[in-house]
This record gives sequence, structure tokens and C-alpha cells, in this order.
Amino acid sequence: MRRNVQFQHRVSNTHHGRRPSISEASEGISEPGSPGPRMMNGNNEVSREEKEASPQTDYEKKKQTFITRTIWTFVMIAGFFAAMFAGHIYILGIVTAVQIVSFKEVIAIANVPSRAKNLPFTRSLNWYFLGTTMYFLYGESVIYYFKHIVLVDRMLLPFATHHRFISFMLYVMGFVFFVGSLQKGHYRFQFTQFAWTHMALYLINVQSHFIMNNTLEGMIWFFLPASLVITNDIFAYICGITFGRTQLIKLSPKKTVEGFVGAWILTILFGFAMTNVLMRYKYFICPAN
Repeated sequence: MRRNVQFQHRVSNTHHGRRPSISEASEGISEPGSPGPRMMNGNNEVSREEKEASPQTDYEKKKQTFITRTIWTFVMIAGFFAAMFAGHIYILGIVTAVQIVSFKEVIAIANVPSRAKNLPFTRSLNWYFLGTTMYFLYGESVIYYFKHIVLVDRMLLPFATHHRFISFMLYVMGFVFFVGSLQKGHYRFQFTQFAWTHMALYLINVQSHFIMNNTLEGMIWFFLPASLVITNDIFAYICGITFGRTQLIKLSPKKTVEGFVGAWILTILFGFAMTNVLMRYKYFICPAN
């Protein structure tokens, strides 16, 4: 009678009449959320897959960036050549547009605190001085290169004869208007803005004036410097992604020493070759008529 009696707690601990093995006990003890051996193997497989996929993802990103840059490079080069062969007037128009946009961006930096101080006419004065400077510089170029037209026309003759006096009077009017806009407590700030405007005019408008004069002297003086800048950037990018290893500066982590040196050498070779080619065509070396 007693031999057939089984205690309840012993039945629960047995598995078909035998004790559980060590592996079964470890599986039973481990909780569902705990990382068992199978889960650890799964994590290792996932990490291996991520390591294998990440280089491919970086490659795809670099490939997409290269394709995008290549397409826009050819588009910009085509537009550059189209504007250049369209004539000197189109080049001067592009230089003027770039000049105005650059001045706007530089002046926008100084306009932020002037708005905070609620100073009127600051922006209007900036654009007025830009117009006055462009009138003076453009007038000098037009009178010098097209005097056979300007000095003959009755309408343009007074402006050509008194061009510098008119420019001086326009500047004096702007300066008087600036003095009238001064407000007590903001003198130092307003004179700082005045100096900032003149430095922007000097660095942007005067350089644009020289670029225009060089273009009118011969298209080669515009095409060659612009093409050297463009090709240097292209060569630096190609050399950098091809065999770039050493970082050039921390400010731009993607710039490499190999890309810089390679672009420097290839740009010099390109300059010599392009100069020999352009010298054979009168369109590039003759002044504008």
C-alpha cells in the first residue's frame, strides 16, 4: 500500500520518473527575457550582418554623392561655356548678379543687430551706397572702353563729361543722409555699420570692377582664372576620394593632404595646357569692340 504512494512535490520535480539534467535545469531556470545561449548567438549574427552591411551603405552614399556632383558639374560647366560664348555682355551680367548677391549676404550679417536696435534707414543706406559705387565704377569702364559711342551721343555726353562730379555729389548726398539718421546712444554702432558697408563695397564691388575690365580686355582673363578655380576643386575631390588618407585641417574633415597636393599639381598642368590652347583664338585674346 505504501509503495504506490507518491508525494506531490516529488512528482513536480520529476520528468517521467527521472531527474532533470543540468542543461534542462539551466533552460528552466533562465527567464524568457534573459539572454540565453540561443539569443546570444542571434545577437552575434545580427552584429555580423550590421558590420557587413555598414561598409556597403557607406559605399552607396559615396556613390550617390559622386553621381550627384558629377551631374551638377557638367550642368554648371555647360552653363559657363554657354554664357562665355554668348558674348561679353552676358559675362558682365553674371558678374553683376554675383556682385549684388554677395553684397546682400555680407550686409545681412550687419543688419541683424540694427533691426534689434530699431534703427531706421540702415538697409536703405546700404543699397544706396551700392548703387552709387556701381554707377561710378561702371561709368568709368563704359567711358574708357566705349568712348567712341558715349562722347558722340548728345544724351550721354553730359554724363560722360561730368561723370566723376556726379558720382561725388551722389556720395555726398548719401553721407548727409547718414548723418541725419544718427540717433543718440547709437553713434558708435552706426559708424561701425557705416565702416562695414564701405569695406563690403571695397572688397566686393572693386574686385568685380577689375574682373569686368579684364573681361573687356580679353575673354582669356576671365575664362582662365575661373576655369582654374573650377578644375582645382574637381581635382581635389577626385584625388581625395581616390587615395586620400591624411586629414588636411580639422575645420573641414573631408579635406585631405593627398587631395590638396594632387589638385595643386594637376591644376598647374591644366593651366599650362589651357593657356597654349586659348592663345590661338582671337576671341579670347582680343579686347571687346
